[in-house]
Amino acid sequence: MYAARRYLMCPPEYFRITYSINPWMDPAKPVDVPLAVAQWESLRDRFRSLGHTVDELVPRPELPDMVYAANGATVVDGRVLGARFAHPERMGEARVHRAWYEEQGFGDVREPQHINEGEGDFAVTASWLLAGRGFRSSPLSHPEAQEFFGRPVIGLDLVDPRFYHLDTALAVLDDTRDDAVMYYPAAFSPGSRAVLAGLFPDAVLAEEADALALGLNAVSDGHHVLLPQAAQGLFEPLRQRGYEPVPVDLTELLKGGGSVKCCTAELRG
Repeated sequence: MYAARRYLMCPPEYFRITYSINPWMDPAKPVDVPLAVAQWESLRDRFRSLGHTVDELVPRPELPDMVYAANGATVVDGRVLGARFAHPERMGEARVHRAWYEEQGFGDVREPQHINEGEGDFAVTASWLLAGRGFRSSPLSHPEAQEFFGRPVIGLDLVDPRFYHLDTALAVLDDTRDDAVMYYPAAFSPGSRAVLAGLFPDAVLAEEADALALGLNAVSDGHHVLLPQAAQGLFEPLRQRGYEPVPVDLTELLKGGGSVKCCTAELRG
């Protein structure tokens, strides 16, 4: 059983790679924008076919990375902690996201003091708020989020620049009944690996090939797990735990260092 979710997405109408702020981005590799839009629409439509609601954010031509809507804010129990981006190329996105949440009537929309990139580095489980650090988000954003949401924050250190955000190295599988996740151990420091092993002894552990396919940049509704189709090594471990993997093709958006989760912000509450 799973409950209907509400997501926020932004079409990649202006998606392009003209700068590089993570190891995946190469301005020399052109983006097929019509294909990117078609792949994005397929993901949006798949969410809706599963009974979920998808709101759409209007893209801005001067903000080509807006398609990665998960980075714009973190929403828990109807409260919105906005983003503060590390790189100037994306700073304008934060204002657009905050304005959207205010227009939609979210009652508590907070502009953060410290750098965080939304659900790129914040992952919500049933018990905790997992928080990545090391490449983008500031460690100072962790106590800020804990005070705002009133949830215990577990800090995790990322050590491999290919996995520059937490959501490239870890995915939450169940955030209602259990604390269930899947992750790639080598993306984390030894201490953080020990913390993860203690908190999630039954986690799905990804191999490098599936992690590099951005298989952990996934979205789960508690039953269906939408993830890149190339991450085939994760399919059977997910089935063994009672989940239904739903492979999707987002190869054009992978050029910017993002996949299913990067494109999907969850509006909790």
